[in-house]
Amino acid sequence: MTSILLVDDDPLQASLILSVLEQRFGDVRRVTDAAEALCLIEQREFADNLRLVISGHHRPGVGGPTLVNELRSRAPDLPILVLGALGETPADYAEAHVCFLAKPFAAIRMLNLASWMLADPKAAVNRAAVA
Repeated sequence: MTSILLVDDDPLQASLILSVLEQRFGDVRRVTDAAEALCLIEQREFADNLRLVISGHHRPGVGGPTLVNELRSRAPDLPILVLGALGETPADYAEAHVCFLAKPFAAIRMLNLASWMLADPKAAVNRAAVA
């Protein structure tokens, strides 16, 4: 089963994104912070089915490039989609091999990018992509 992990502390935003993702992909798990996400990655049963992480750029506590680096150290081949705020750029992720999607964006754009990353994870991991 394909799993997506959504890391988002904003209840309203997370609910909207979770709803959109579940309609297309089904198995989506939401956590509110990086610590919870990293704990899940350490659980073998969860990690074996995890295919994509979606997280915001700015997070309370550990976030942005630090979270991506921590995820990379635990799961080097795992595709990561970073949702950036208006005005943010993907420069912090040039070496991290993640996809960066700046807000505002249409839900279909996020879904299409997530579909591409799930269908071809090596392409998503082997080069940084800006959506």
